[in-house]
Formats: sequence, structure tokens, C-alpha cells
Amino acid sequence: MPRSLLVAALMLVAAPAVAQTPAPTAFAVHCGAVVDVEAGRRLGPHTIVVRGNRIASVEPGQVAIEGASSIDLAAHTCMPGFIDSHVHLTSETSKDRYVEGFRLNPEDFAFRAAKYAKSTLLAGFTTVRDLGGPATSLRDAIAQGWIEGPRIFAAGKSIATTGGHGDPTNGLNRELSEAVGDPGPKQGVVNSPDEARQAVRQRYKEGSDVIKITATGGVLSYAKSGQNPQFTVDEVAAVVEAAHDYGYKVAAHAHGTEGMKRAVLGGVDSIEHGTYMTDEVMKLMKQKGTWYVPTISAGVFVGEMAKEPGYYPEIVRPKALAVGPLIQKTFGRAYKDGVRIAFGTDAGVFPHGDNAREFLLMVEAGMPPIEAIRAATLNAAELLGESANLGTIEAGKLADVVAVAGDPLADIGLTRSISFVMKDGKVYKAP
Repeated sequence: MPRSLLVAALMLVAAPAVAQTPAPTAFAVHCGAVVDVEAGRRLGPHTIVVRGNRIASVEPGQVAIEGASSIDLAAHTCMPGFIDSHVHLTSETSKDRYVEGFRLNPEDFAFRAAKYAKSTLLAGFTTVRDLGGPATSLRDAIAQGWIEGPRIFAAGKSIATTGGHGDPTNGLNRELSEAVGDPGPKQGVVNSPDEARQAVRQRYKEGSDVIKITATGGVLSYAKSGQNPQFTVDEVAAVVEAAHDYGYKVAAHAHGTEGMKRAVLGGVDSIEHGTYMTDEVMKLMKQKGTWYVPTISAGVFVGEMAKEPGYYPEIVRPKALAVGPLIQKTFGRAYKDGVRIAFGTDAGVFPHGDNAREFLLMVEAGMPPIEAIRAATLNAAELLGESANLGTIEAGKLADVVAVAGDPLADIGLTRSISFVMKDGKVYKAP
């Protein structure tokens, strides 16, 4: 979808939001408990003092703050706003997904994206990394206050190879494919190191915040293989070199072992999915400090839906049945092996707003609740390069705070029932 069309469409979505009431400039958030993600423990009552869009101080006990509006969360546990490192806010799964692009207009997708963004925010995810799709305009609309949603770090068009996961002409008939033409770096399709650099520079021109490559085949793309390697090491290295020149980090979609290995050797910052990750790949990732973003929720969901006839095209179903159920096991092995893990779900592959299911699946696979929460706060902020602003509740950080009724370290399922959401010092949900 052209970015200019999505901008216009988002303006239509945004029209009623012009007359928003400004948020109070100071809050005293009285928490019954606070999760200290750095120390890895739950503390007793604290007052989070918010001025403007940042945390001014964190005071022990229930403290009255002159001139601040009080928020009573005495029966709740407060945590830093969650970060989902892998979402797709401009689309969502459905049995009609593969034909909607032929009959829907940009405005249709924009209205839906606004809904998906708000659902994500109200689920407690105050920041997301959108890894593929025309989300730069959605990012800007949220940042400018036109619509409500999480803070977005957007990749824009992912970078693929010809016929690979992310080639926009996959699945088109000959007439449509010839009409579209042979996509190149501008459309995010490359076949050499030079073209790889050009594609990164195009993403810079379009306003992306992060670069995504599709290092292997994908489960839901209209192609036979879900795991074959699709970049050479030299091509990956060219992407990484150009991306780092612009201050970008590089995320690599990767299911198959060889493509994953090439991506790590090429210097990517994170591996997404990692289904067929081997001990050798884990060792390489630890040596190079590569992050792992598991997306277990997506794997479980596609495995479930592949059993429903007609939900996915027949070329997709075998991949979904084979790949989907494996990700949780891979995650469990990677955690035990000491690979650095940041929270990410691939929301959009499953319905937006249920991102917190990932916490339960991580814990089910052997990760303690506090580590799962750290993955979605401290670790994800580090992956983003935003540790100075996000990931903990402390003075000077952006005022992103979420809360649940009860103790999430005793019952991680509480993360699916968020009672309070504050982003940038503005309250979007309260008990």
C-alpha cells in the first residue's frame, strides 16, 4: 500500500480526535506493589510521581504529592509498560486475508489498523516494533495524537530476495505479476550486496526506524518452503553495514538453520522466530550478542488454525502444521542455553490485543514469570536501543506504567487482564 494513501486514510480515521482534552501534567500513582525488573523482585507500596510525560520520582509508600492528581492502585501491582518487539499492526489474520489485498482500499486497512493499535495499547503494550507493513504513517498519527495506540518503531517494507518471503509478487498470476513488474530495492527485493545497501537507503528515505530482512522462507507466504536460506552472508553483511551507518538495528526473520546461521554471521541484531535453531546457532548468537525474539504465540496459533480446512491456502497449511508447534520447544532450549531473549509475538498473525498470551507460553516452556516480564521490559528496551527511556520504572524514564490486580509473579496469567495503562504520562485505562 503506498505510504501517501495510508497517510490520507489515517487522516480520515483521525478526524474526530482533534478536540482531545489535554492530560493532567502531574500524577501520583499509588501502587500497592511495584515490580522491580532490574532486581527481579516485587516490592511493596510505592508512589510513582509523573510530571509531563516522564517519571519524576518513585517514592516508597503512599505519598501525597502537592498539585498532582492521585491514582489509587493500592490493590494492584505496577510494572513498566510492556514492549512487543514483533508486531504487524496494519494487518490481522483471517480466512480472507489472502484475497483482501485485491478488493480492499487503503482506507479500509487504515481504519482497521487504528483499531488494532488501540487494542494493543489497552492490552498493556505501550511500545511495539512493527516489523513489516506500511506502519510509518500509523506511527506518526499516534505520535501526533490523532489516534490512540502504542509507541511504534517501524521497519516499513521488509527486505527480501526474488521469490523469497516478502517478495510482493509471490502468488500473483502471470498477468498481474507482469503488470507489477520485477520488484527491486525500492520495493524491498534485492539480489546482491549493492542492491541490499540500496534497499536499506530506500527504507531510510521512507522514514523507517529499524530494518527487517527475511533470511529464510516464511510460514504464511505463498511459497513452498518455510525454511530455505534466502540471503548470502555477503548480502546480509551489506544490509547490516548500511543499516548501522544510519543507526538502524537489523531484525532477521528466520526459521531454517542455514539461513539463521548466515544472518548471525552477517551481523544481524536479532533473530525472529528461530524455529530450527541448533546448538551451533545458539553458540554463535551468544558469541555475537544476537537477541532472540521467539514469537511463540504466532507459532501456536498457526499450528491450531492449519487444522481448520480453508483457513490457509493449501500451499501454506503443511508449513504451518510443521513449523508452528516447534517454536515453543526451541524457545525453551534457547532460554536454558543462555541466549538473550526479548519479548515478541508476531501479533497480526493472531488477533491483536492478545499479545500477553506470550507470557503464559514462555512460562509454560520453563521461563520464570519475572524473566518473562523482564523480556518484555528491560530486555526489549535494550534491543530497541531505548534503555535510557523505556523498560523500568525509575526517575527520568518515559511515564509508561501498567498494572494488574494481584501478583503477576505468582500468576503470570494476570498479564492478560491489564487494569491500568499509562503511556507518556497519559492514562488510557484505569480500574
